[in-house]
Amino acid sequence: FDYTYSSYPLIIKRTAMLQERNSNAKTDETGTPCYVYVLGSEEAKGPRTYVGWTTDLERRLIAHNSGRGARSTRGRQWRLLYAERCESKSAALSREWRLKRDRGFRKLLSMLSTGAAGTTSS
Repeated sequence: FDYTYSSYPLIIKRTAMLQERNSNAKTDETGTPCYVYVLGSEEAKGPRTYVGWTTDLERRLIAHNSGRGARSTRGRQWRLLYAERCESKSAALSREWRLKRDRGFRKLLSMLSTGAAGTTSS
């Protein structure tokens, strides 16, 4: 894309339209707060984590552990490692996207939950 002076006003207009659309984003229809969460599960190959969002943490954890959650979580026992309240569904989805890409944070959560962090061998 050529960012010449003639195309600059179009870029500003498009940016303004996107900002307006994002500011008008609807919250959860019921007004219920949304949560982003990280689940952890121990396997023979090592710990696994799963990141998702929900409006009911307890119900969602039960669904994952009973095999009715996401396909990648079936057949494992999960525990809640981390949860964060978000003001809207769009904020929760955005935060979920970021947490899914933050492997370092998820690894730290997993190590803290198993007690592996801070251990020393002598």
